Amino acid sequence: MIKINLLPMRAAKRKETARQQVIIMAGVLIVFVLIFLSFYSYLLMKISSTKDEIARSEQEIAELKVKIGKINELEKLKSEVSKKLDVLNQLRKGRTGPAQRLLTLSQSTPDKLWLTDYDEKDTSVTVKGMAFSEEYIATFMKSLEASAEFANVELVVSEQVDLSGLKLKKFELKFNFEMPNIAVADAAKKAGP
Repeated sequence: MIKINLLPMRAAKRKETARQQVIIMAGVLIVFVLIFLSFYSYLLMKISSTKDEIARSEQEIAELKVKIGKINELEKLKSEVSKKLDVLNQLRKGRTGPAQRLLTLSQSTPDKLWLTDYDEKDTSVTVKGMAFSEEYIATFMKSLEASAEFANVELVVSEQVDLSGLKLKKFELKFNFEMPNIAVADAAKKAGP
């Protein structure tokens, strides 16, 4: 009988099977490493894009802070200019107010009447003067009452005096002056923007 030794074939099959298993394991390991590396590179790209986005956002925030600083500076300047304009308007009112009142007073004065004293406190005015007759005083009072500058004209004293041989009427008037420009400006401020 013939004996066949099958051990080397089994050993060859085992070696072949072991080699196939090693190749399969190496293939699986390579595929696993490739999947891990691709996932890792995806995460790195995501992190990099997020960092770029954060840097852009921080740059925009810095630019906006600069713009906000400029806006705050402009608002401060606007406030200062507004205060200065208010002061200028008050100075203009103070400058033109008395001058306008004195002009109106001068225009209201008849030819044969002259003023000797003018006193102004708050909105109250006291005027003293002399006239040739009471008619001139009455005309003067009517002219003052008719003007837009003055109101509540009252005769306080009217007496006859002798001055260098002339008989004259010495008088004293009290009245209030109106402030239409200031009232309009105050109303405009209250209405506000």
